[in-house]
Amino acid sequence: MTSTPERLEGTVDPKLLEILVCPVTKGPLEFDSARQELISRAAKLAYPIRDGIPIMLPEEARKIE
Repeated sequence: MTSTPERLEGTVDPKLLEILVCPVTKGPLEFDSARQELISRAAKLAYPIRDGIPIMLPEEARKIE
């Protein structure tokens, strides 16, 4: 018996999304499932998700328009 809820591959735990904020602006993040990124609209940055782990380092983020 396992206490870990099953989650589809390529998704982020909604509870994790509730507590994660952009390290630059401290603002909310949006999950982009197609690109596997967390988007900070305020900072215009996209943080990558690698192996299900959000990489919340500004130097690892991709600039977006």
